[in-house]
Amino acid sequence: MLAKKSDPLVSLLTAVFVPKLIVCMREGYSWKQFRGDLSAGIVVGLVALPLAMAFAIASGLPPERGLYTADVAGFVISALGGSRVQIGGPTGAFVVIVAGIVAVHGYQGLVVATLMAGVILIVMGLSRLGALVKFIPHPVTTGFTSGIAVVIFSSQVKDIFGLRMSQVPADFLQKWHAYFQAFPSWNPYALAITLVTVLCIVLWPKAWRRVPSPIIAMVGVAGLAAFLRWPVETIGSRFGGIPHGLPYPALPHFSWNEMKLLFPSAMTIALLGAIESLLSAVVADGMIGGKHKSNAELVAQGIANLVSPLFGGMPATGAIARTATNVNNGGRTPVAGITHALVLLLILLSAGPLAAKVPLAVLSGILVMVCYHMAEWRSFRFHMSGPASDRWVLLVTFLLTVFVDLTTAVEVGMVLAAFLFMKNMADLTQVKAVRQEMADGNGEHLRESSVPSDVAIFSIHGAFFFAAVHKLMEVERIIAQAPRALVIDMSDVVHMDSSGLHVLARIRKDCASRGIRLLLAGIRAQPLHVLEQADQIEVFGQENITENVKAALRTLLAA
Repeated sequence: MLAKKSDPLVSLLTAVFVPKLIVCMREGYSWKQFRGDLSAGIVVGLVALPLAMAFAIASGLPPERGLYTADVAGFVISALGGSRVQIGGPTGAFVVIVAGIVAVHGYQGLVVATLMAGVILIVMGLSRLGALVKFIPHPVTTGFTSGIAVVIFSSQVKDIFGLRMSQVPADFLQKWHAYFQAFPSWNPYALAITLVTVLCIVLWPKAWRRVPSPIIAMVGVAGLAAFLRWPVETIGSRFGGIPHGLPYPALPHFSWNEMKLLFPSAMTIALLGAIESLLSAVVADGMIGGKHKSNAELVAQGIANLVSPLFGGMPATGAIARTATNVNNGGRTPVAGITHALVLLLILLSAGPLAAKVPLAVLSGILVMVCYHMAEWRSFRFHMSGPASDRWVLLVTFLLTVFVDLTTAVEVGMVLAAFLFMKNMADLTQVKAVRQEMADGNGEHLRESSVPSDVAIFSIHGAFFFAAVHKLMEVERIIAQAPRALVIDMSDVVHMDSSGLHVLARIRKDCASRGIRLLLAGIRAQPLHVLEQADQIEVFGQENITENVKAALRTLLAA
């Protein structure tokens, strides 16, 4: 009997949180599909190699931290996630926030922020908040994504031109001022390597798509530079090479004060991780005709961000480009993502010395292309031609991302979007005095002659919430003239909050003190539910809540 009672809960947990890997295995897994997943996983692992190192370096970290993240977090996201084909790892979206944390708090601060972000993501998933991410306005995501692209590109100018600089300032304007001062030291070989890398990434897929262009660019251009002995900075010359294998897991030492200080950054990491991973999962669904589990995906992302920093990694999320590469190369189950992680592990174990010979200008060239695709200039231009409120949200979020920091940009962008939305909704809400022919809910007509002169009728159109309640001032002026009755037509009120209810209660009290009868006509389900929850039905009087205005007038005539 007890087991039967728990069945619905078990079914719910299974439907929401069981990883797609288990779902795919239950459906049946063929040798043919394994070959497709294996092939796709190898390709994606090769694509992830230069990107993981590039994102780490752009974040102010050594390249191996990007590889640790792509390996460990990528494995966890594929094994436990809610998408069949999601590929996880470090992404460009995190570069700005990670670089800011590392610059101020060091890598240990980043570990603490990432661990907290992992907990937040797990709580979001267990609370079934996956669907709420879609309520983040698109101008906000476009604004900070475009801003991130600008910031990442700016961080690569030193390596693109091979500038001799001891330190690159963190501030955007100071950074470019330092670049101009150091420009006489530019290295033509570094610029040539960057340009050849970009051309290779752009042109190679037109000739042969089977081998990923980023890996061709990294291996081919690095080999060319080594053969010609070009004097350029490499991963080995700056970072001393890449360690063999994964480090042993280790917990950081942190304090409560440090956690409080890093909490806003952790929230930003969690929010970006949720947005990026669920957006990537939606794109993948469209490519394979599937349906991901958003809450299971958030839980997996959270676990990945708990595990990644323990192995020396950085924040991770779903990567749209690598996920698309996985699908395009035949990946259809999480086995492909697990394979991609194993490929990266093999590279860590065997090819570290070779990776150390890669010029930094090659990785900069790869990031230039990442920035181009991240910039979303088409979406930027689209929103700039839209409503003024969207333009303001877009520009403010973009400028704050570039000139201040990503955490501030996301917070201000969200608040600004909310305020502008409320203003627009308040502008749409109208309160009108009714002294003309109007239609009731049944399509019958109410003529002006049928409205007694000592009865005032007002209609509210739109959302009756805190930003629009001031529009009832005209009603209060009419109450002062003491009509026999006041009818408020709420048939067009689609939403009412507690502020709207408070104003109605105040009007009721004013009417009662002056001997005016108040009737609410045509009230819809949601406002009626608000009245019921606040136990106000009996206060207003059931007889004073009528089906429509005509019914209210009949009630008054019969009184």
